[in-house]
Amino acid sequence: MNAAATSSSIRTAFSYCVHQVRSYDYHNYLCLLHLSPAMRKAAFAMHAFNVETSRAMDVASDPQIGLMRLLWWQEAIDKIYARKVIEHPTAKALSSIVLEHKINKSWLKRSVEARIKDARREEDDIPQKTEELEKYAEDTMSTILYMTLQAGGIQSTTADHAASHVGKASGLLLLLRSLPYHASRSRQVSYIPTEVASKHGLLVNYGGRTQVQMDSREKLSDAVFEIASVANVHLQKARELAKTVPAESLSVLLPAVPAQIFLDSLERVQFDVFDPRLARGILGISPFWFQLKLKWCAWRGKY
Repeated sequence: MNAAATSSSIRTAFSYCVHQVRSYDYHNYLCLLHLSPAMRKAAFAMHAFNVETSRAMDVASDPQIGLMRLLWWQEAIDKIYARKVIEHPTAKALSSIVLEHKINKSWLKRSVEARIKDARREEDDIPQKTEELEKYAEDTMSTILYMTLQAGGIQSTTADHAASHVGKASGLLLLLRSLPYHASRSRQVSYIPTEVASKHGLLVNYGGRTQVQMDSREKLSDAVFEIASVANVHLQKARELAKTVPAESLSVLLPAVPAQIFLDSLERVQFDVFDPRLARGILGISPFWFQLKLKWCAWRGKY
């Protein structure tokens, strides 16, 4: 393939990534528009990778097919770092940014391996503690922010710590947001830890199998509040670092804004994740107000 054809193929791959993020991760799409051009290009590739792996189980007609897709991505990462050509637009875009920015392979591996571990869970294989959810959130969300910082050439322990907290908060709230969807599926996978479920009377035993009962919206709301409170602490810790992180990292940390917006939306509906108002607009508020809040924070250098 000549240079012109290769360049065209890469441009097409990045256009595909932008389309995927805009279609399936719209609030983060809006955040990425505030990044510098160099970081934005890399971030779209990494967020598209996250879209591919996060949706693998949801779009598959059979859980095993979804798992196979995730295993394919695990192998694809090895091929990318071995500089082998992969005929997939997201993989092509990832190959390009890995080569250009020397992205740490361990972060991509952590992300897909966390998805694989989650996909292999049985229905009664419920996380025991909230810390397990925090670990999953960091592996799948914070790693994207770490890689974006690296793509921007930002080497800062403080920025990494802030990114860790923002990613954990975003990941925890995403799991809460997904509860109605998972409750509607025939294969229910719970993201309410047993210690939280037991405290709020949601843990039941059917034929020797432990399950989280989600019929009581009041009890579930109490459990959601407890997990959301952990997410809120992470946002507070991230903001405590705001004055000490490099200025160029502030735009990378903007996902804290939609996390706070969804947290506020949860509070307005008394933490009832089944309340239809949460599905309105973007994370429960109108697109106009969402973009206004995001632009205001970006302009002020806040997150």
